[in-house]
Amino acid sequence: MARKEKSEYIIQAVSHALDLLEQFHDDVDELGVTELSKRLKLHKNNVFRLLATLESRGYIEQNKATENYRLGLKALELGQTFIKQMGLLRQAKPILDQVVGKCNETSYVAIFKEGYVVYLDVVETDMTVRVVSRVGSRLPAYCTAAGKVHLAFMSEDEINELLPSNQLQGYTTTTIASREALMKELSKVAEQGYAIDDEELDLGVRCIAAPIRDYTRRIVGALSISGPSMRITNDRIETELVPLVMEATTELSTRLGYHK
Repeated sequence: MARKEKSEYIIQAVSHALDLLEQFHDDVDELGVTELSKRLKLHKNNVFRLLATLESRGYIEQNKATENYRLGLKALELGQTFIKQMGLLRQAKPILDQVVGKCNETSYVAIFKEGYVVYLDVVETDMTVRVVSRVGSRLPAYCTAAGKVHLAFMSEDEINELLPSNQLQGYTTTTIASREALMKELSKVAEQGYAIDDEELDLGVRCIAAPIRDYTRRIVGALSISGPSMRITNDRIETELVPLVMEATTELSTRLGYHK
């Protein structure tokens, strides 16, 4: 069967909604239904339905005085998220390079999103045996070092909401199997300031991660070192990799304006 072009998957209504949002640019603050209808070459009823949908989600709001429409706060939040993530990546890249230069193991920067960690960027080792790149992947937080770093500084209520069941899905024989056991682990992570994934997601893979904080002292991400367990030994973790990841996250946090 012939593979479809990506253009064949485009949903027209979503495309129209994005076209509508893109009308608000430069000096265009507000637009009415009639003007939007002309610009988009769509019937007024269609434009109104698009506006109502976007308004219900906070991406568009109506100025009650003029009855025209303008961008809503959700559009600003989305833009701010992009700016923050790009700022994090820009500052993280040289530090990831430094980490890999010192230990020759793969290093990642990841963020937390709705109970998962999302890997944003990676610098890989040049060793033949290496971990598969996880950039773009959403992985469960409770069995990754980067995820445990985020969970460790959350309240018990927040964790219970993210993980409503006491039983946790097992990915390997060493995955933490219950929320009770996880809470003990997270207490240890919070105290020591770093987390270890000891083959908890993938057999044969170990990771070490520490938190990245910004000028508000909030955790905005995690930096991790990952590699095959045959190279990531307990002795190497303790003497080389933990100090390295702590030093790297301290430097990156400082670049983002964090200070104790």
